[in-house]
Amino acid sequence: MFLSRLPNPVLAATAVFGMTASVGLTGVVAAPGTASAAASGYTLHTEPGAGVTWVYNLIKSAKSSIDLTMYELQDTTAEKDLGSAASAGVDVRVILDHREESGNSAAFSYLKSHGVHVAWSSSKYYYTHEKSMVVDDSTAAIMTLNLQSQYYSTSRDFGVVDTNPSDVAAIVKVFNADYANKSITPGDGADLVWSPTGSQTQLLALINGATKSLRVYSEEMDDTTITNALAAAARRGVSVQIVGENENGEYDSAYDTLVSAGARISYYSSSTGFYIHGKVVEADYGTASAKIFIGSENFSNTSLTENRELGLIISDPAVLSSVAGTFATDFANGTPFH
Repeated sequence: MFLSRLPNPVLAATAVFGMTASVGLTGVVAAPGTASAAASGYTLHTEPGAGVTWVYNLIKSAKSSIDLTMYELQDTTAEKDLGSAASAGVDVRVILDHREESGNSAAFSYLKSHGVHVAWSSSKYYYTHEKSMVVDDSTAAIMTLNLQSQYYSTSRDFGVVDTNPSDVAAIVKVFNADYANKSITPGDGADLVWSPTGSQTQLLALINGATKSLRVYSEEMDDTTITNALAAAARRGVSVQIVGENENGEYDSAYDTLVSAGARISYYSSSTGFYIHGKVVEADYGTASAKIFIGSENFSNTSLTENRELGLIISDPAVLSSVAGTFATDFANGTPFH
């Protein structure tokens, strides 16, 4: 969540684009923002360099339907595109988080008045923190970013466009249930990671299964189980590197545990203007068993066990390589935690 950010676009641009570096990683070091496409059906968009035109274009491409679940929506361009799609006969449905009603109310009113079917999220979840969109029941976007234009230029975020039919079908099925406020146990499709049902178990399996390296982006490091699993990985000889957000020392205790176990941490704070909002775990990059998690789940108990969240775990080489390169730059440009 963005609660007390002080964006500085000039400093952010320097942090994101001013330097390149490779820190203990192999393979191609991609420039931040490079979109990485692969024949397997996954396309990665790295923010802020990629921009969000790809989101707008996905909305505009819709012929029959759009299903959008968004924790925070404050982007007038996206809102107008959704309204235009509805006016053109596309069945547009949107779920917005009910606990963020004050921030989402303007978008809710605009969408409702422009033919979009919009609903507040179910109170059965503490937050509906998911950021996803499905277009024409065939293409899904699974994102770490909220659609908040005020933060686009200063946030490290990721979005994966996924055309795997089983993933898309599972997301649509959950959307239908959540929109109707009905209970459902989500299906994982080919590679999905859902909260509150299975994300903690899947993330622990990814971390505990690593044998060579773990590269982690964390906006929040507030789940003891995840922290302890990362520490245990470091103690057994896995190279653990973390790029995190740590405003006012909020996660110093967890960071102390991790560094004492041998992990290396490079952190940012909102006062720098460059904000780590992505949530990523890349395991064993450069090996045949490499996998990566990208999603809305923060490493907090609320996120993993009480919220509606969505991510995915894939082994796409192009996605892995692109994130590895971006991570190297961000790790080099952050402040080491000692």
